Amino acid sequence: MEAKLQRILENYQQTEGNIISILQDIEETFGYLPEEAINWFSKRLDIPPAKFFGVATFYAQFHLKPRGKNIITACCGTACHVKGSERLINSLIKELKIPAGEDTSEDREFTVERVNCVGACSIAPVVIINKEVHGKMTPDKLMKEIKKLK
Repeated sequence: MEAKLQRILENYQQTEGNIISILQDIEETFGYLPEEAINWFSKRLDIPPAKFFGVATFYAQFHLKPRGKNIITACCGTACHVKGSERLINSLIKELKIPAGEDTSEDREFTVERVNCVGACSIAPVVIINKEVHGKMTPDKLMKEIKKLK
């Protein structure tokens, strides 16, 4: 981990980056923001960890916990909600055995995220599976897609 963090620090110093660019590099390197990484940068740059965590929790692009290998994003905007997005999410959570209050399966194969709107209302309900958009989704179609990934 130390070598990876050192490379990010060197890049930060060469490009005169900022906290957001550091967090983006950490997220890209590890798939989330490990607390140890934030503390490492905090000490080296003499920036309080709270500044890093403040930025990380403000922007939805950052994640403080490890995520699954497969990311499933369910739109919960008005059109998707009306057309059954909650039913889709519930079927996903049940099928993937995601513990209550969590968004990632224990085997870290799947993460289920909810977003307010993906801007594809005409094909609601929408689910994005590993960055691939699937519109007019039904629980049956969704389970077929999940089975392909298992």
